[in-house]
Amino acid sequence: MELPLDHFRLIGVSPSATSEEILRAFQLRLDKTPDEGFTYEVLTQRSELLRLTADLLTDPESRREYENLLLNGNSGLDFSSNREVAGLILLWESGSPKEAFKITRKALQPPQTPALGSSREADLTLLAALTARDSAIQEQQLRSYSNAADFLHEGIQLLQRMGKLGEIRKELEEDLVALLPYRILDLLSRDLNDQESHKKGLSMLENLIIKRGGLEGNNKSEYKDYLNQQEFEVFFQQIKPFLTVQEQIDLFLELQKRGSLEAGFLAFLSLTAIGFYRRKPEKLFEARRILKKLNLSGLDSMPLVGCLDLLLADIDQASARFSSSSDENLRDWLNNYPGNKLEAICIFCKNWLENDVLVGYRDIDSKEVDLDSWFEDREIQEFIEKLEKKSNKIAIRSNLQNQQTEKESPTKTTEDFDNILGNIDERRLPWPGGIKQGYEKVETKEIEFNEEYFKKKPIEFYNFLIEKIAELKFSFGEFLKDKEIINRSPYLIYIYAFLILFVFGIGIGFLRNNLKKSIQDESIAEKPLIAIDKNQKLSEIDIQEIKKNPSSKLNSISEKSTSIISYELKELNTASPSLEDIRNLINRWLLSKSNYLAGKSEINLSKIISKGLIDRTIEERQNDIKKGIYKEINSQIRKIDLESQTSSRIVVLVELNYLERLVKNSGEFINETSLNPLKVKYILGFSNKSWKLVDFVSGL
Repeated sequence: MELPLDHFRLIGVSPSATSEEILRAFQLRLDKTPDEGFTYEVLTQRSELLRLTADLLTDPESRREYENLLLNGNSGLDFSSNREVAGLILLWESGSPKEAFKITRKALQPPQTPALGSSREADLTLLAALTARDSAIQEQQLRSYSNAADFLHEGIQLLQRMGKLGEIRKELEEDLVALLPYRILDLLSRDLNDQESHKKGLSMLENLIIKRGGLEGNNKSEYKDYLNQQEFEVFFQQIKPFLTVQEQIDLFLELQKRGSLEAGFLAFLSLTAIGFYRRKPEKLFEARRILKKLNLSGLDSMPLVGCLDLLLADIDQASARFSSSSDENLRDWLNNYPGNKLEAICIFCKNWLENDVLVGYRDIDSKEVDLDSWFEDREIQEFIEKLEKKSNKIAIRSNLQNQQTEKESPTKTTEDFDNILGNIDERRLPWPGGIKQGYEKVETKEIEFNEEYFKKKPIEFYNFLIEKIAELKFSFGEFLKDKEIINRSPYLIYIYAFLILFVFGIGIGFLRNNLKKSIQDESIAEKPLIAIDKNQKLSEIDIQEIKKNPSSKLNSISEKSTSIISYELKELNTASPSLEDIRNLINRWLLSKSNYLAGKSEINLSKIISKGLIDRTIEERQNDIKKGIYKEINSQIRKIDLESQTSSRIVVLVELNYLERLVKNSGEFINETSLNPLKVKYILGFSNKSWKLVDFVSGL
């Protein structure tokens, strides 16, 4: 065996070393024998190699001949078979663990595999573990954390295959776990053109957060000893700037669905950022909806919602939100601001966007916020105009002013309004036409009903209606405070109250007729898809019964369809099946396997699945039963592509949305794994005149 090693490196001296320096280095190497557990035989061979090298380099004639060989390009050393392991140990000691690991790994594989139980096998296995560890350390020092993880992973796999050194293997596994945050940082910080690495880093980050129990770290996980909550928060702040704003939105919304409140708040900030930076006001509506549903203790959401109202040109609402803030210091600042209140709100919003919203994104260049350009942007104006044109408006106006205000109210209201705005410099205001135009726009209380919207979404419309009724109650309360108006016309109170009740009655009446139907439709839509045989026909009686009683008839059809899946699966006899046929076959396999591993049913797919694959699944279930657990698996095919096809073999590549939960028989949750996407290669074989699924390889 030839190793990338010369005599100078072997003994640990420079090519210019004197004979005295060589002898001193030789003695030090003899005294510093590796104590990791190598056999006496290989350590004796190591000492002999060191002695031969010292003799060669201290003899002037031999050294001169060897140096000439080096000058001619002969840099490697040949070792006899009984000294190969000793040579690899010296290569490792010379500071080349990566080269030593690669050669050692090869020596443990066929056809060079050593005899089982031999000293050579023991020494090579130990050397492989040590060189894998040191290679990972060397890569970490170079900040190549992903490469470091690869070395550890290969070392662990090798020790598992050899079935030796369990303690060292456990240490390597712990090192691999501790390395995970650095691997994620390495993958995500690479150039965005390296899409494969970036996607891998995103997937690893999401899985890490889910295993920890959200951003809050509510679950006890394997990372608790290596990444406590404080360390995780520091790590996440380093990671965040390497994610685009859309990637952060997707990540935080997914984590919020899993119950993370902090993720919900970060999703709100990210949606606000993309809405303002990319001029997408519809994202601000989505951000406001999320914030209103959050229930974070200690969070005063009123000024934040007020900022969104301001950006959506709803000045009246923005002012009301700020006035409702629980922060006394903020209210004092607003009340004591030397200018007008609207100007103070604009300053607050500008600072909030600059310091809290538009920071920490890979694709957002945070600059000074210019609210003028936001309101002057033509797309923003067109969005608001379009929204108004498409809405069917039911205006609750002061009809109470139609008669009496013609005589006295208009003059007084205009005078009061002019007095309030007298000292405001309209050139500093962030929308065309100044504050008077904005005030006049929002002073009238209106409820907007979009016909297409509430036909399709009665639940959302109900929430919208409740919110608007709350606003009307606020307006009515403000109206009652104006005692001068009450004294002039007490009947106007009843007219105003009647209008509120009238609108409320319209909403309730509408909801009674549509809410139940919508809920039924949504519940039916959310039921799992039922695979019905193409030959199955619904009779005219069935159709009529479905119209009369959809839920009961659908249940019966579901039972029939399940029976078809379980007992009447047809063989795939077509010589060249379509991708849709293959997709249906795989779907049936995924559904049946999921039910079986959850303990809900047996596997009866011998017509389309090979016996070997069924036996493997049965064995997996038996192992779970011994452990007292079961699996809840949800798999959905996202994409399927044909890789190769012959008359007897078909290979397809499938991307799945995959979620697996481990649960104890008592119902206690153990762990959860989510892979979106999970890439799987499925292999179909043709035998006995039909196609069967014979194998699959996941995690490609």
